[in-house]
Amino acid sequence: MKSDKQLQQDVMDDLRWDPSIDASKIGVSVINAVVLLNGAVPSFYQKQSAERIVKRVAGVRAVANDIEVRLPNSTERTDTDIAQAALNALKWDTSIPDDCVQISVSKGWVTLEGSVDWNYQRESSEKVVERLVGVKGVTNHITVTPHVKSHDVKTQIKSALHRYAELESRNIEVDSTDGTITLRGQVRSWAERKEVETAAWMAPGVTQVKNEIIVSV
Repeated sequence: MKSDKQLQQDVMDDLRWDPSIDASKIGVSVINAVVLLNGAVPSFYQKQSAERIVKRVAGVRAVANDIEVRLPNSTERTDTDIAQAALNALKWDTSIPDDCVQISVSKGWVTLEGSVDWNYQRESSEKVVERLVGVKGVTNHITVTPHVKSHDVKTQIKSALHRYAELESRNIEVDSTDGTITLRGQVRSWAERKEVETAAWMAPGVTQVKNEIIVSV
């Protein structure tokens, strides 16, 4: 098991290694394998990217992301401009059905609402918007309301997990109630935790996934 000092160094090294973000103004501290991020970045996309990078580092149990988004003056945009850019971006993304997502913007913070058939469409909507210039944050209130129902969701998810080589030996508990999936158990990393959740969302008829899996290092 890594010490907090070693984990801190690994996280800082990985942040510096990834060319998608500027890690020079990001601070990292670690307490009992929980990583605390602070500092400032020039875009919301970089803030989210920093968190994703940290979660892939072996030994990380949780992340507290307190990074601020400080937009350069050259990237400041009006809420109207951001809203129009978001609508256009969603329209051009073929994974997101037309006219299913509504957008509101307040002081650079984008709120997404609406309903889609699959969770990947919900996540795609957020990722498309978080990359836009001028966005300071995104709140995703899009719901998943599938048209296809399934009566053996639990069995399908368990079968999918057995097809994942890294997860086959993991003791993951899956409960299903009226389209809501609850996941419990232990995995070795945030990447594995996310992998299990993604597999659960792929089952037809799933409207919500409660991921209570613990990262045990």
